[in-house]
Amino acid sequence: MAGSWTDADVERLRGRLVELVAALPGVIAEDSFGHIAFMLGRKRLAWLLVDHHGDGRLALCVKAPPGELETLLTADPDRYFRPAYVRGWVGVELHDVRPDWAEVGALLEQAWRMLASKRAVAAYDADHATRDSTPTPAAEEP
Repeated sequence: MAGSWTDADVERLRGRLVELVAALPGVIAEDSFGHIAFMLGRKRLAWLLVDHHGDGRLALCVKAPPGELETLLTADPDRYFRPAYVRGWVGVELHDVRPDWAEVGALLEQAWRMLASKRAVAAYDADHATRDSTPTPAAEEP
């Protein structure tokens, strides 16, 4: 059973996910078997799945550390699900509920950290520590 989304919905979600992974060094999006794969080199860190094996979902499937799925399922079973055919991954509903984009971004970053080299993670953290410590200019008084 296909979901109630349109091709425009899929493209909108693809665009939003591409924006989120743009900050993660080396991650690219590629069309793969009717879905969109998010890759770090030859390693897959997430999929945007479109009615995967007729499940009726438009969802993200993202690599996660042990225990993450259970934590998320307990916290919000309408938003998160156990994806079919894979272990160590979290399913995130993107169409039938309003996505929590901050959480989706955190899950993507977490997956990237699991797959990236120690050197890449250290460089990413150093870059973000520098950005986070840079003061923002004060707003001018009218």
